[in-house]
Amino acid sequence: MATANKHKTDNSKKIANLTDSERQIVLYQNVVNQLDVGIHVIDQNGTTILYNDKMAALESMEKSDMLGKKLLQTMPYLKTESSTLLTVLHTGQPLHDRQQTYTNANGKQISTVNSTIPLLIEGKVFGALEIAKDITFIKSLAEKVVDLQGSLHTRKKKADISKHPNTRYTLKDILGQGEALQIAVCYARQAAHTASNVLVSGETGTGKELFAQSIHNLSPRKDKPFVAINCAALPGQLLEGLLFGTAKGGFTGAIDRPGLFEQANGGTVLLDEINSMELDLQAKLLRVIQESSVRRLGASNEINIDVRIIATMNTTPATAIAQQKLREDLYYRLSVVTIQIPPLCEHKEDIDLYIAAFIEKYNAQMRLNVCGVDAELRRAFYAYKWPGNVRELQHVIEGAMNLMADRTVIGFKQLPMLFRDKLPRVAATLQVENMNLDAKNWDLNKHLNTLEQNMIIAILQQTRGNISESARLLKLTRQALQHKIKKYNLK
Repeated sequence: MATANKHKTDNSKKIANLTDSERQIVLYQNVVNQLDVGIHVIDQNGTTILYNDKMAALESMEKSDMLGKKLLQTMPYLKTESSTLLTVLHTGQPLHDRQQTYTNANGKQISTVNSTIPLLIEGKVFGALEIAKDITFIKSLAEKVVDLQGSLHTRKKKADISKHPNTRYTLKDILGQGEALQIAVCYARQAAHTASNVLVSGETGTGKELFAQSIHNLSPRKDKPFVAINCAALPGQLLEGLLFGTAKGGFTGAIDRPGLFEQANGGTVLLDEINSMELDLQAKLLRVIQESSVRRLGASNEINIDVRIIATMNTTPATAIAQQKLREDLYYRLSVVTIQIPPLCEHKEDIDLYIAAFIEKYNAQMRLNVCGVDAELRRAFYAYKWPGNVRELQHVIEGAMNLMADRTVIGFKQLPMLFRDKLPRVAATLQVENMNLDAKNWDLNKHLNTLEQNMIIAILQQTRGNISESARLLKLTRQALQHKIKKYNLK
């Protein structure tokens, strides 16, 4: 204990003796060590001057073995031409988003995406900075998914493709009678019989992948692979390797590996959230579409492919192009057939159908006997805007049915708590709409008092009488709510 106290005292004295500039450097070093990316900086002589904790953990090196020493001395397996730091130091040109796979000092294989940048003072290179993002886990997981998709299709070649877990949906699974939704279904049915690329756009939760799978299952390619990848879930460099494949020597640690386009040859590739794909990768995708061939990363030869692309996006194409999230030339290649899925707020007449379908589904799973929602909740559902669309409605019904106990009708009390917070305004609006505002009943103060009283009662019930939580939901001070409770004699 005494030794620890002495150590703290010594550190305090050291900090007190630092100049303002030295203290600022210590603060910068502390900040850098908190980052979730590796940081490595060398000076113009190739000597390491900054090496943070994350980079030391990635490479399984001691910081003391790196700082103040030449890079080629501490990493003898490196050569000037194979080191991105030394290459950038000598050329003065940045290297962005370079994927590397290497074995660290502990023998563990590590995958990173690195950006290496020259450090300039008045146009002269005085050093180089490398930022390394660890993607070991996500790369391993993504490759396992790709391998699994390939093996599943291989095993399913002699089986019924409709049972393939990647393509279990057909157009029969798309529920809804709303006009806008039926137009989208009609387009999908017609597009299925062609070989043209398809662009499906719609808000989150509208069922874009359901449409994509349905198109594939109705197409002549239904017995061929259906491979899906989420463009928003992976770094650009990793996504490029997964899509196009890699050739041995293409980058540090690269092996010969077919990409998704090769695996899906003869079938369909679903590019989910394509507006999240980096623009330079979109340009490479455009070339693949134009040439009907793909070149693995690091390879010189082209491989012919026959693939249909279905792309989805959670915004309109016009918005994505205007925001420079989608290349206009790629849009024209993808949008031979364009399907716009309407949000739920544009076909609310289907809400009853969805409620019934979800209740039937979860009745079977949970062994319940729920028969519907009560009238007041149904009206609230119709008044609500459903920003999460059909998926949000499904989650609300599933959450409510977990709280049913012996009830057979879903009411406000069974709704998930986070969703209930969104509905008081809806319920209040419904009360106003349902008032009998004839000429004999135009006492506004009376109606406002009734509405206020009913809202307070509803919130108090929801929070089980918790005054602080009720005041927060009602946007009132605790004192103001207590005054109103006394005024209406609610306790």
